[in-house]
This record gives sequence, C-alpha cells and structure tokens, in this order.
Amino acid sequence: MYNWPLINDNITHEDRKILSEFVLSTDRFTNGPMVKEFEKAWSSWLGVKHTVFVNSGASANFIMTAILKEKMGNGEVIVPPIGWVSDIAPVVQLGMTPVFVDVCYENMAITYENIKNAITDRTVGVVLVHALGFNGINKKIIELCKKKGIMLIEDCCESHGAKLGNIKIGNLGDMSNFSFYFGHHMTTIEGGVVCTNSDELYDYAKLFRSHGMTRECSTSLKEKYLKNYPDLNPLFTFAVPGYNMRNTEINAVLGLNQIKRLDSNIKIRSTNLRTWLTALDENKYFTNFDITGSSNFSLPLILKDKDKIMFLKIQDILKDEKVEFRVGTAGGGNQERQPYLQEGKYQYRKVGLLDKANHIHDYGLYIGNHIEVSGTMIKKICEKINNVK
Repeated sequence: MYNWPLINDNITHEDRKILSEFVLSTDRFTNGPMVKEFEKAWSSWLGVKHTVFVNSGASANFIMTAILKEKMGNGEVIVPPIGWVSDIAPVVQLGMTPVFVDVCYENMAITYENIKNAITDRTVGVVLVHALGFNGINKKIIELCKKKGIMLIEDCCESHGAKLGNIKIGNLGDMSNFSFYFGHHMTTIEGGVVCTNSDELYDYAKLFRSHGMTRECSTSLKEKYLKNYPDLNPLFTFAVPGYNMRNTEINAVLGLNQIKRLDSNIKIRSTNLRTWLTALDENKYFTNFDITGSSNFSLPLILKDKDKIMFLKIQDILKDEKVEFRVGTAGGGNQERQPYLQEGKYQYRKVGLLDKANHIHDYGLYIGNHIEVSGTMIKKICEKINNVK
C-alpha cells in the first residue's frame, strides 16, 4: 500500500525560511520590485522577451483572451475539449464563440488537420493546450495561423519546460501562459504568467492585469493617451476594461527560489514518465504517446478498449493502494460536456466528432508524478493494473 498523492509538498523548509526572512525585512508586499525580478528571471529561463506575473494561470487565460478580443474583435476561437475550464470560460464570457475540435491520443492536443477544417472567415484565434506536460504544437500549426492571420495562444500551465525541437513552448505562439499553482512543476502558491515576444501585447497584458491603467506601460503608449486625452490624470487613465489580477511580492520571492530547482524537477518527472510507459501493458493501455520534448506533469492512463468494468476495477486498485488519481485526465475530460455549456446559456459549436476526447473522458485518468515518486513505485503499481481483466 502506498501513500501516493497527486502532488507533493514542494514548498521546502528553505522556501519557508526565505519567505519568513522576506516578510520580516520588508514593508512592501503588493506588486513591486520582487515581482519585476521574478518576471525577469522567468523570461530568462523561458527565453521569451516579456513576462507579466499575475495571480493565477486562469487569470492569465482571461488576459490573453481579452487581448485577443481587443486586437481581433468578436469572432470564433478554436479551442480544445481536453484542457481546463479557463481555456473556454473567457471566450464565452467575452462574447466570442468557442469552436471545439478533437484531439489526438499521442499528446492530447488539437491537431493541424482539425484546426484547418474548423477555420472560417469568423475565426480570430486558436487556443492550443499543452496537456499533462506534452508538447502539443508543431510548425504546421504555427505556419497555418500566421498564414490565416489568426492569433495563436499557447496554454502551457501543465508543461513547464516542454520543447518543440530546441525551443521551449511558450515562445511559439503570439502569447502563452504558465501556472504556478501548488501542484505544478514549480509553485508560487497561487500565480501565473503571460508571456510574449511582442512589445505591443506586453503593454496590453500589463493593462489588463492592473485595471486597464496606463501607468505601468511603455512611454510611447502613455504619451499616446496623454495626447489623445489631455483632460485625464495620467496616473488614472484606463485604456482597456481591465481588472486587478496582480500578484504579490511574497509570491514572487517564492518563485525566485523555486525556479532554481525547476530543471532538476523536470528531469525527474520525465524519467518517471518513461518508466511508466515502459511498464504499462501496451495491449491494454495506450502507450504510444509522443514524449519528444515532454516535461511530464502527471502519469496518463488511457484504456485502448471501451471497457467500463475494467476501468472501474483499475480505480478500485488505485484506491486500495492509496494512489490518488483523477478521471478524465486534464480538466476532468471533455469540456464540451460540462454544464456551463450544456445548459444553453452560451453559444458554441464543434467541428467533427470529438471521439478521442470522449474516449479520454470516459476511459482515461492520471495519477500524480513528482519528485517523491520512484521508479520502483511505478513498476509495482503497473504490475497490479496490468493484471486487471
């Protein structure tokens, strides 16, 4: 019997010590110099030009979607059924139409062909989720969006350090976000970032993070609004309808210490994934994931056959062994089946059948992967679930 949670307590004694010392040594806690230092450190680690630290990955989703609407207007946004609610919620909340297309099993991301088939003259954006630490993007998707003049958003919340070739994901679309929630590759307790290589989108991200105020933005943008609105106080000029999505100095201090061990944590997670896929029975479970460039978040289990009895037996074994799991994999499965869309309050559409997303929803789960999970633990639990009939 194990004690195998989804996440480990990755806030160390050293983290707590540094936080305590900071709290006792400062009189500033809201967004300030430590936030800027963390943004600089994250940009350096990722290889991106600009980073904006916010209070959650979900807030980062909202900001990116708000920028999409500000730049492109209302329209349709191609979205994945496997992801998180915050990939879809801002689209409907901001009056745009989500368009669901199916994923592939190899990385659980939406595919080039499915994206291409869903594009219309109303398409303004694509949200691509790198689920469970897999790289979900390729050059064909990037080139398609550029050719069509569509904004490409990368959700990297579960996939810190995943790569396409030698380039870390989060650099490949117009904008990207990462989450530093407690269970992810590194944590700031709560927190997330918006990343971009565009100076213009960087300004927009800072605007939407902080009430729409121009005070934190570039000199050229501030001068533009000062010229066009001379009757307004430049400290209280609201260029867009933003919110307060800022983070704090405390979260930034934790992030600066956590980022030091991010690369080593990714290596452990990736090794665990390879052990997991090697130990699983390939006749019963899907094991042909594309792990090239992955940085695993959790260990996926997808049945090859539609066998509900077998799926329930597997869950019983995991419960008996005290191995925590989540049915449906990322986001609880197919978002298109959730009540907020099924009850008719919001408009959406789908292109093609969502067969693979539905199979993952009904016959997929994941278990936790973190630095306290060993190869021995993985092999033993695989032996038990491989024997299920």
